[in-house]
Amino acid sequence: MATEKPPKNKAPKIISTLSGRPDITAADVERFLLELADALNQSLDLDAVLTHTAELVRKVIPYEIFGILLLNEKTQQLRPRFTIGLPPEIQRMNLPLGSGITGQAAQRREAVCVGDVTKDAHYINAHPEVHSELAVPLTIRNKVIGVIDIQSKEQDFFTQEHIRLLQLVAARIAVAIENARLYTRIYRQAKQLAVLNEISRELTSILNLDQLLQRIADLLKRLIDYQMFSILLLDPTEDVLKHRFSLRFNESIHLKHDIPMGRGLVGAAAHEKRAVLVPDVSKDERYIKLNPETRSELCIPLIYKDKVIGVMDIEHTRRNYFNEDHERTMTTLAAQVAIAIENARLVERTTREEQRLERDLAMAREIQRRMLPASCPVLKGAEIAASFHPAHAIGGDIYDFPAYSGGRTCIAVGDVSGKGAPAALFAAMVSGIIRSTAALEPGPAEMLSALNVSLNERRIEAQFVSMIYAIWDQESRTMQIANSGQPRPLHCRKGVVERVAATGVPLGLIEDITYDEILVQSEPGDVFVFFSDGIMDAVDKTGQQFGWSRIEDAVSKNHMHSAEKIVQAMDHAVRKFAHGVKPYDDETIVVFKIKESLEAAASQKKKKASGALKSI
Repeated sequence: MATEKPPKNKAPKIISTLSGRPDITAADVERFLLELADALNQSLDLDAVLTHTAELVRKVIPYEIFGILLLNEKTQQLRPRFTIGLPPEIQRMNLPLGSGITGQAAQRREAVCVGDVTKDAHYINAHPEVHSELAVPLTIRNKVIGVIDIQSKEQDFFTQEHIRLLQLVAARIAVAIENARLYTRIYRQAKQLAVLNEISRELTSILNLDQLLQRIADLLKRLIDYQMFSILLLDPTEDVLKHRFSLRFNESIHLKHDIPMGRGLVGAAAHEKRAVLVPDVSKDERYIKLNPETRSELCIPLIYKDKVIGVMDIEHTRRNYFNEDHERTMTTLAAQVAIAIENARLVERTTREEQRLERDLAMAREIQRRMLPASCPVLKGAEIAASFHPAHAIGGDIYDFPAYSGGRTCIAVGDVSGKGAPAALFAAMVSGIIRSTAALEPGPAEMLSALNVSLNERRIEAQFVSMIYAIWDQESRTMQIANSGQPRPLHCRKGVVERVAATGVPLGLIEDITYDEILVQSEPGDVFVFFSDGIMDAVDKTGQQFGWSRIEDAVSKNHMHSAEKIVQAMDHAVRKFAHGVKPYDDETIVVFKIKESLEAAASQKKKKASGALKSI
């Protein structure tokens, strides 16, 4: 994992040198140790500490080769951390405890000094010119953390004074190394926490699942330098993990290989609900060989509300690449990743559901449009016009013109409770009942009673319908009206508007109820207006309602026009009044106008012409 190094501090200037001096006095040693302490105390950077140590030791012991090896507690191997004079291949070696002179020093927990390495069975030939070697263990709190090792080309070069001096150095350098490693660990953890916090904030803002998974891969690179990365999500219906996102050496690829729960390293992590860290996949029988380059792997389950939803999987071409720090980092990140994935999947599901609902609504709108009359009936002695504006995509208002025999025409205008899809479905049911019952040609009150019985037989909680049912008889020129909760219809004669006294209880609420009928004798030019309460309840920006007076005024001013013009005038008056305020309720208007006789029309024409001449 790439990390920034803590700031380095300059080593203090070495003011004394004991190189080449056979007599090392106590004052010399004391001065040397003070310089060493100053150098070690002024830096927490491990590289700087080791470099300063090597420089100071050379002042008192003129070595040819210098090395500090640190112990990996997990593998119990020594790995060179800082060296001078060793070839590259030796610098990359891992030495088990007991191997070589340094391994012997660590294992025996004591200094090992060899005057002639060619005669020592433990010696590892690191340099052909080396003849003597001195290795001293680095211990702290009675625990070996590494070895300091120096070598010389001269045989029997190192003395007892050198051993004691290097032991003093080892005691101090061990503490400095531990402090530096502790500082580095805390520094790295602080940086990781800052990055994790930044990642958490960013992940919660991404709601597209594909974009989220790509961003997780990008951000994770800031914490762990992986080479292969995958996110597999659990399909609970098949109990398998499916590759949703995969990256190989920075190239996005698509994998179709599904992994059953419990199978392979990924399946084991999901099944056991814990991280699976494998230093060498070739030695783990659970490993499924999908990537020939993989040597080490780390699998972290994604858990949301105690349920596994997937697995994060990272791989590397180096053995022993991932460590416990990587595992802790990934485990911390996994909790936030699981939440972000669930949020993104919820949005994805919601989007799909919204699209499905939109398609359903579009179909419902089309069905509702086709359930309404395609056009108003054409009559001999009257004309009809209608308009319908749903408050939502689909509405609960209905109107129809069932045909009766004997020159009679019906007008049905209804308003079901509620809005949107439920109201539209209920309205469709009511329309079906009206059309089937109309075949019997009942009177207005009979029709409302029959509807009430049918709706009570199919009672739906909190659903009812208000309706006006009127029958126009062309022969008698009468309008027979029954009402079950709709606004009272208007009757306009010669510009004077009156409300027809037809009222009643909405349908589907009370059983065994009867309805009254009002019979209105009409004259040529009379206008009947039927409308839903959405017209009255329309509001402007101040919350004021359109109300009765504005409806009556619109009818009175336009009664001389055709039925179609009257409907348009009323619609225009409502829209102008609301001025951009969306309708709260469905708005339906039906206008029925009795045509004037030919004689009356001619007489009216003459009156208008006469009035025009007088004004001239």
